[in-house]
Amino acid sequence: MHDAPPTHSPAPPEPLAHGLKQRHLTMLGLGGVIGAGLFVGSGAGIAVAGPAVVVSYLLAGALAMLVMRMLGEMSAAMPASGSFSVHAERALGRWAGFSVGWLYWFMLVVVLAVEATAAARIAHAWVPAVDQWLWVLLFMVVFTVANLTAVKNFGEFEFWFAALKVTAIVAFLALGLLAVFGLLPDTGPVGLANLTGQGGFLPNGWDGVVSGVLTVVFAFGGLEVVTIAAAETDDPARAVGRAVRSAVVRILFFYVGSMLVIVTVLPWTAQQAGLSPYVKVLDSVGVPSAGQVMNIVVFVALLSALNANLYGSSRMIFSLAERGEAPRGLLKVSGRSGGGVPRRAVLASVAFGFVSVLLNLEWPDTVFLHMLNSVGAVLLFVWALIAASQLRLRRRLEREAPDALALRMWCFPYLTWVTLAGLLAVLLLMLTDDAARPQALWSAGTTGLALLVAGARELTAKR
Repeated sequence: MHDAPPTHSPAPPEPLAHGLKQRHLTMLGLGGVIGAGLFVGSGAGIAVAGPAVVVSYLLAGALAMLVMRMLGEMSAAMPASGSFSVHAERALGRWAGFSVGWLYWFMLVVVLAVEATAAARIAHAWVPAVDQWLWVLLFMVVFTVANLTAVKNFGEFEFWFAALKVTAIVAFLALGLLAVFGLLPDTGPVGLANLTGQGGFLPNGWDGVVSGVLTVVFAFGGLEVVTIAAAETDDPARAVGRAVRSAVVRILFFYVGSMLVIVTVLPWTAQQAGLSPYVKVLDSVGVPSAGQVMNIVVFVALLSALNANLYGSSRMIFSLAERGEAPRGLLKVSGRSGGGVPRRAVLASVAFGFVSVLLNLEWPDTVFLHMLNSVGAVLLFVWALIAASQLRLRRRLEREAPDALALRMWCFPYLTWVTLAGLLAVLLLMLTDDAARPQALWSAGTTGLALLVAGARELTAKR
């Protein structure tokens, strides 16, 4: 294997434009992780854990928060468009940067198809005269154009998307608290009876809490894009530090707070599979057309995730090309008049995204399902490499550039080891769970293939 490059060696300036502002990055950090997984998928967590889903979200959120703190520390010290892929290469060697970069890119362009298809399904329900595939085409074209122009356009899209999502969550929390205390018209106080009724706070025991963690942990994926975007701000080190500090605690508050409101206002047994628990709560407190209101929020969340994933995948493959781990032709950046955008990297990412969408539309239960399973647990590998990289880079930074540590991981190295142990535990639990096992096995195969290719490249380079 090639030796890892020096930790804090001078890096050439990023050729990308610095068009993102602090407000873009802060809102991306807040809204980037608030998606359909929270608004709709949270119902599955409630079904297996009951009111104790709050504990499941606390555990999963704490794990995500620790990973983000580590990633924030490294990104503040060494901002780069490849973020954790660059950090892994510096800490562990080229094989690590290659593997985690390509795996993350593949994960984003596959998940992008799910988001485009789900958003098209909602739009088709609103306007049945327009076929679903035409909606998919429209969304892909709109966001491709947005990402081909100046990066500030991506930032503005995400700013307003995230603002709507954050506003929706805050309004939901306010309405929920008013319902709990009986301050809404024609309602009495709900109290805390629903937290202890219908089998108690732990109706399915601690096994239910653990199953809940498996269900909800992947909903926290997406925070990583903040550290990728930081490289396109005027002051990356300061920007990413502020964004991470503001995001992690507030995200945990939004997620855990929402779950607490849901299981307090309504009995956990009142939730229905496939129906957003947010809709059930809004219906119960008398919000008119709650289902349509929530559909709009979910629609925006899906478009936001589609936009962010296209951005993140294009920057990741651009960074791989910069380091010789992807075709050099992807390094072409538009001039100042074009916004300093890696247009070929955007087109490469959206091209594979189109392929994924077609597979999802034609073979959702066969070919595309296997593709989706193959990236289902990749996030765990990405997070584990972030933790492993931070373990090595923190020591080097303390020796070589202590002033660069503007943002520090808490209780280093103990919490880093706790995080690694937690990620391993989640993976082992997935292997024991019938529903999650296919994702774990397929993702392990994908990860193994990436490592095999990385190893082969290293051996070839040594000859």
